[in-house]
Amino acid sequence: MFEHKHAPQSLPISTPLAERWSPYGLSDKHITEEDILALFEAARWAPSSYNEQPWRFILSRNTPASGTHDKALACLLESNQVWAANAPLLVFGCTVGTLAQSGKPNKAAQHDLGLAVANLTFEAQARGLSVHQIIGIVPDLVRALYALPETVEPLTAFAIGYAQTHANLPEHLKARDASPRTRRPLAETVFSDTWGNPALL
Repeated sequence: MFEHKHAPQSLPISTPLAERWSPYGLSDKHITEEDILALFEAARWAPSSYNEQPWRFILSRNTPASGTHDKALACLLESNQVWAANAPLLVFGCTVGTLAQSGKPNKAAQHDLGLAVANLTFEAQARGLSVHQIIGIVPDLVRALYALPETVEPLTAFAIGYAQTHANLPEHLKARDASPRTRRPLAETVFSDTWGNPALL
């Protein structure tokens, strides 16, 4: 774990939140099946609108026995393949876009996928693992290679592994891993009364 990546907080927050970050450098160290199962069990218990649970995941293990990792990597933009190739797990996050009962569009589907991935991310953090979100995917290729139904949208991906300083990373990614974590202040994020008027001082 990189000690310098602890979040600088204006007020103390829980340790998993403060220590979570998204490394590019990931070890290829094996992740146990128990840990993998626990991550998706955490995702399973995320809240969702009408309890639709519109998230679906496609999991790829980076092992010779699986033989599927190259297929998953091909669905990432080349800039992401460079660093994600080392990750022991690659996952695609998909949404079911229609409500089961009515067949109408589920406007909360993407929001709820985010909640499920957040649950997974903090379960990973509690187990010493890191999760790096990837928006740079090729959705049509995901759809074709994994035979997704028309009602399912491949939205994002994420790599899971143990954070480490990785000698094979390009220099610009090493620099990003070494940089401090930053966020805009709450006064620029939480408003009251009118847009831009800080609600929290």
